[in-house]
Order: sequence, then structure tokens, then C-alpha cells
Amino acid sequence: MGELDGVWDVRRTGGALPPLYGVRKRIHGRTGETLFGAVPVRFDVRGLELHYRAPFFGLVDALEPVGGSYRGRTRLFGRDVGQFELRRSIVAEDIKTQLIKHIDEAHAMEQNVLRMLDSMIQTTDDPQVLDKLEHHKGETQSHAQRMRSQLEAHGATPSVVRQAGGVMQALAKLPLDMVRPEKAGRNARDAYATEHLEIASYELLARVADRAGDHETAAAAREIIADERSMAEFVEQNWDLFADASLREAGVAV
Repeated sequence: MGELDGVWDVRRTGGALPPLYGVRKRIHGRTGETLFGAVPVRFDVRGLELHYRAPFFGLVDALEPVGGSYRGRTRLFGRDVGQFELRRSIVAEDIKTQLIKHIDEAHAMEQNVLRMLDSMIQTTDDPQVLDKLEHHKGETQSHAQRMRSQLEAHGATPSVVRQAGGVMQALAKLPLDMVRPEKAGRNARDAYATEHLEIASYELLARVADRAGDHETAAAAREIIADERSMAEFVEQNWDLFADASLREAGVAV
């Protein structure tokens, strides 16, 4: 993450700028936006200059670091029109804390899903289902690594205590049926439930990341959602196969 990444409170200090009460700048990497209430005005980050996009061509905020904050000059076609100050938003720090929590939970969730997939693979005989489970295990390993990378980008590491979260408790209950008969049907049921728990978790994470200005995490979450939906759709399209297999395991002729 760059030195400007995050959410900043804006305070007018002079010139022809309007009052900037409640105005914030949200920056991530090479892009950002000035938020006038809920209205975003987008810009590109070029070093310590913020170059606004259409319809505000020619408008540039030039920044100068002062301790942990920035002095800014707003220029219109090269002419100074006002001055302002940027300070990191206290609210932003709260958002970042919440974002890290959600990323951490997603990482822990993927670790639990990997253990569940291993159990399913060990108790699955159908070649088609086994191939899909092994493929999704590879995806899940990639998902876990992506979430770990996003944690590290925020200067955080995975938390062992996150296993106690609500999603973790729900997932922990799913493998209990692995030791019981009719494993095919129960595997399918547990996989279907798990995928939808993951989808819900990543939908929430994506939106928290959006609000925190972390576009990279938001994009990763939405890409992962596509993988989880694909796995859920596979189960949904093969309920007859799972039902028949479950009945055969129970000794029922089909």
C-alpha cells in the first residue's frame, strides 16, 4: 500500500475553496475519490498530485507531507485557487480495523474449508465428484493465500483466535456427519451449505473493503465469490446423483 492509502479528513485553510465540512478523500494505490457526502469525485494519484477526472479536467490537488498529515494546494489549469489540510480520519482507522477483522475471518474460514474438503475427498468414490472436489481444493488454497496476502498488505497476520467466530462455529458443525453412513448425500449437503456461507462472507467483505477504499481486497473477494458460486452450482446440478448415491450407501435399491 502507498503512503497516501487510506481515508483522509479534509480541512480548508485558505483561498477560494468552499467550506469542506465532512469532506473526505479515500485513496488506494493509483486511484482515489473526494467524497462530498455520498457523492464521489474521482481522481488519479501521480506521486503527490491528485489529478481529477472528467468533468473536472485541469483540477489538481498538490500535496506536501507535514509530519503525519499533508498540506494541499488546489490548482485549476496550473493556477492556485485554494489551500487545505489532510489528516487521517479517525473513522478510517475504525474502518481499517473492521476490514482486517473480516479479512482475517475469511482466511480462517478457508483454512476450515480446506480441512472439510480433505474429509470429503477421503469419503468420495464418484470420479466426477472427486475431480470437482480436488479442483476446488486448489481454488480454496489460492483463496486462503490471497486473504493472507491482503492481511499482510495491511500490516497484519492471521489470528488463531478467529477460529471462534460465528462462521467458524457453523463450519465446524458440518464435518460431524463424516463418520456416519450415507456420506455422498451428506457431503453434498455440507458442501452446498459451506459454499453459501463463503459467498455471504465474501459479499460482506467486498462491501467493507469498498467503504475502506481497499479496491484490491474488494476485487479479490468478488473473484473468489465466482469460484464459490461455481462449486455451489455443481452441487445444485447433481442433486439426483447425490441422492441416488446416498440411498445406495444405505442399502436401498434405486
